[in-house]
Amino acid sequence: MSSSRRTFLKTSAAVAAVGFPTIVPSSVFGQNAPSNRIQIGAIGVGRISRGHDMPSVMQFTGVAGRDNRIIAVCDLDSKRVELGKKFVDDTYTNKLGREHRGTLGYANYKELLANKDIDAVLISTPDHQHARLAIESVHAGKDVYLQKPASLTIREGRAMVKGVEATDRILQIGSQQRSWKQFHRACELVRNGRIGTLKRVEVGLPGDPAGGSPTPMPVPARFDYDAWLGSTPSVPYTVDRVMPQSDFDRPGWLRCEQFGAGMITGWGAHHVDTAHWGMDTEHTGPIEIWGSAEFPHYTDEKPGLWNVHGSFKTYARYANGVEMTISGDFENGIKFYGDRGWIFVCRDGMSTPTASANDKPVKIDPLRASDPKILTSVIGPNEVHLYTSDEQHGNWLDCIHSRKAPTAPAEIGHRACSTCLIHHIAMKTKRHLHWDPKAEHFLNDEEANRMLSRPQRHPYELS
Repeated sequence: MSSSRRTFLKTSAAVAAVGFPTIVPSSVFGQNAPSNRIQIGAIGVGRISRGHDMPSVMQFTGVAGRDNRIIAVCDLDSKRVELGKKFVDDTYTNKLGREHRGTLGYANYKELLANKDIDAVLISTPDHQHARLAIESVHAGKDVYLQKPASLTIREGRAMVKGVEATDRILQIGSQQRSWKQFHRACELVRNGRIGTLKRVEVGLPGDPAGGSPTPMPVPARFDYDAWLGSTPSVPYTVDRVMPQSDFDRPGWLRCEQFGAGMITGWGAHHVDTAHWGMDTEHTGPIEIWGSAEFPHYTDEKPGLWNVHGSFKTYARYANGVEMTISGDFENGIKFYGDRGWIFVCRDGMSTPTASANDKPVKIDPLRASDPKILTSVIGPNEVHLYTSDEQHGNWLDCIHSRKAPTAPAEIGHRACSTCLIHHIAMKTKRHLHWDPKAEHFLNDEEANRMLSRPQRHPYELS
């Protein structure tokens, strides 16, 4: 044994004896190491990362003998980098009952991806960065947890899928409803004919308001705004276009079409994925789409910034004859209609809307059916049994270890997102569109086909 190797082992043992183990490359121990370590970098450490992705991953540190842990954070806002480091350090300190410090911080995600000690990444950035970061991450040899929606455009989404296929990395889309019991149960009942032959599906989504100030503001010195805009056009900075500077409240970019399509992809990526799961259309898409939507209209006298869709109703027909309707007119969730009944499913904790401020909301049962007996039906051993996972991030970590496909892999996430995007294109064109889900283009509609991609600003094009 070399002297440097002996020194390394002594140092590692000493540190491990007195506190949280030092950061050690997983390659030192090999694939079957006792620690079974996965070291993770978090790219984007704002609202969704702090409130959902990082805590969901960190709950699995030290579980089942595995040492999964976040060792680095990255953000284009230097203040958020420091807050992200502190968040990780404090969480591990509280979880392990001993002081933990030393989380790495990066301003440039390329430097994080170049760190060979990092095995996997959480991507929790705005929508317009998702596909590009995922592609660069898998080509850097990292497994990926990617926040939904999978992409800003259909062309980007397909490029992301090809990147994952070419590198054989594990990519999980953050479609966490697949790991919630009521969604799994609803889809399994539908797939096994408990409501008869499926005829149609209603998807209810929340909405977004108009508003926002378009008045330009100075870019904060600590924020790399040009890199944040990425491949999208250069436009003046305003806090309502980007994100709050003093807290982690819901950011304004979610309401700007430059960076996403609004609720049709925001919540739609979740609900359409659930609908596809129940419809057995996870690897395809509709063949016809039509509908309409209201979009904000601003004037010099009444200016505004947020321009994603408002009230809308869109329709789609699939090759199997099932029709899907998506609208804010429906209860937030998914309702499957068969020729012998219906099943409705939504998230936990949902409430009925109130007519006035004095009304008390009523909690909604997240799984309902036209006949309660449907919900107690037993799925037999020879019937369809859908992929089961207890938690989306935990499933991702399990699949990194096993190298098996996760519950929401790249292709499935892309198909949910692409379906939402063609509903959005139907809103914009106001035409009845015919879609080829295999070739991923519209039939006889060049204007609609031009909307499958967007011009990309240099130097932030897809790799």
